[in-house]
Amino acid sequence: MKTIITLLITLSFNLHAENKWQGKTAPNFDIPDQHGVFHTLTEYKGKWLVLYFYPKDDTPGCTTEAKNFTTDYKAIENLGAVVVGASLDDIESHKKFAKKYQIPYTLLADKDEIMASAYDVVKNIPLMHYAKRQTFIIDPNGIIAKFYEDVTASEHSQQVINDLKRIQEDYKK
Repeated sequence: MKTIITLLITLSFNLHAENKWQGKTAPNFDIPDQHGVFHTLTEYKGKWLVLYFYPKDDTPGCTTEAKNFTTDYKAIENLGAVVVGASLDDIESHKKFAKKYQIPYTLLADKDEIMASAYDVVKNIPLMHYAKRQTFIIDPNGIIAKFYEDVTASEHSQQVINDLKRIQEDYKK
């Protein structure tokens, strides 16, 4: 009985985390990319947006995730979606990271933690702040359709593709 209660509590917390953002209006942002060009949420109106946050440029998990989104970029684009990555790194770090791995999509440089704070993805530990590895699928109206609190870097881009297909089917109904 204790095991069943523990399982129900765990499922309840996971369900709460999943629903923490779903159905809510995505926070706006005005953040520069790896070229110093500023981007806002409103420029993606009418498109699906895959907004993924990651801890740090050129680290193993973040590189794996970025490379997989690069490999799957066309498949995501064919679903009418745009991929945007964001971290607390600066413009120069993003520029080097994007060039090194030929990343074809926008990387937002949120060095002042404004966007990451609005999306509640900042992780604060002594002497270090970084963005948690979390993703938001935002619908064409600026509503969060899916929130990923726990992301496995090596599988995530394919998971996004599968979920985006399902969400878009449900969206049409």
